[in-house]
Amino acid sequence: MHLSTNRFIQSMREVVRNMQNRSKPILKISLSILAVGLFAGAAAIATVSNEQNDLIQPTQKLVVDVLNHPINVAMAHEFANETNSAHEFSDINSHTNQTYISETRVRSGDTLSSIMGRLSLNEPGLINFISQNKQALSAHKLFPGRTVVAALDHNGGMLWVRYYHTPGEEQKGTSVTRYLEISKDATNEFEAREATDSTETQTQVAVGTIESSLFAATDLAGVPDAITSQIAEILGGKIDFARDMRRGDQFRVIYETRTHRGRPAGAGRVLAVEFVNKGVAFNATWFSVDGKTGSYYDKNGSSLRGTFLRSAIKFSRVSSTFGMRNHPIHKEWRQHAGVDFAAPTGTPIMATADGTVDFAGWQNGYGKVIILRHGNNITTMFAHQSRFALGLKKGDRISQGDVIGYVGTTGWSTGAHLHYEMRVAGRPVNPLSASLPVAEPLKGAEQVAFFKEAGGLQLQLEKLAALQSAVPDLMNVASR
Repeated sequence: MHLSTNRFIQSMREVVRNMQNRSKPILKISLSILAVGLFAGAAAIATVSNEQNDLIQPTQKLVVDVLNHPINVAMAHEFANETNSAHEFSDINSHTNQTYISETRVRSGDTLSSIMGRLSLNEPGLINFISQNKQALSAHKLFPGRTVVAALDHNGGMLWVRYYHTPGEEQKGTSVTRYLEISKDATNEFEAREATDSTETQTQVAVGTIESSLFAATDLAGVPDAITSQIAEILGGKIDFARDMRRGDQFRVIYETRTHRGRPAGAGRVLAVEFVNKGVAFNATWFSVDGKTGSYYDKNGSSLRGTFLRSAIKFSRVSSTFGMRNHPIHKEWRQHAGVDFAAPTGTPIMATADGTVDFAGWQNGYGKVIILRHGNNITTMFAHQSRFALGLKKGDRISQGDVIGYVGTTGWSTGAHLHYEMRVAGRPVNPLSASLPVAEPLKGAEQVAFFKEAGGLQLQLEKLAALQSAVPDLMNVASR
């Protein structure tokens, strides 16, 4: 190891000893934040190495807010006392053009009236407009933790109010934030519209050691639950996280988090992960051939998942199997060409394999249907849906695991469930028992591109592993 690496690790050990010797408890530090510092150190190490000079380093930016005019302190103080939430104020051009922006978060048990009160919105007819206008339906469901922002003029009149009801949603490979905006038109009448805005993506790193469970370890490391679930899904074919884990197992993970105008907008995707189980390291890296769809591969470029998932819904039960059955509506014996999965209305439905949308619409007794076309002359059908994923249409490329729709009871259905069919050359087969093709490993130019793109992430995992090994008390210090 390079001399600078040894000096860095020695300094880290000294930091740990100093922190352990303190008599006062140390505030809990999110490991994802601590790891960023360690990661920066690893980047510095790589910078002086002639062999590993391609390590990706984060871009640093200095952000400065400039106020051209003084803030109306009296009004700002009144807002702060009234809402007990975050506020931003900007003074534009002159006193008569001042715009005051106030922000609050939805609390459990909130109503439109209580939220408007905290935002100092006193607009006659506003709540009635929201309750009756079809374009404002998203405001009828107030999710605790979501953000509501209002802009007021210098007289306290409403300029607009925005409800960020969906802070992070995948749309065709990109993440967006969806919100409802209510404003006034030229005649001073209320109007509502749904809008979307792009989110910002940050890369985080974390390491941890298993003491009791995967979720307990990732919680200690500050890793979002959504990322932990992805880790379990990605490596689920290699490790049984319910039975195989042992105390002392380790993980290191590089993942995305998303924000919208500085506010958390959910977790993104696991970029790379390594889990050491019983002394054996299992590794996975995300790679996309076309920049839109992708999969996870091991160090050799072999896919970690089969071509098809057996189920399109997480945590569901089979309510009707493949084969002959007494039809619940027609009351006669008929061939059931698929498998039914019982689940509540609104449960997300996942694509069971990579493919292309061949059909999305209404199809007789099947109700709202999506049909995906895959390789090897295979199609899959997802029927009785309540709605499709936003923006989904024929011709779209879909990755395995993408949410394509939501469980419903449209068409000939006696209750909420998903009817899932698989057909090979037009013939229905039992998706739970059919012999399915295995995923093909990357070859040729795709394999070369994978090694080039995955190399930086793999190097980062190696640096994290080195630090985790050199400073074994890292997690204990971070959690105090």
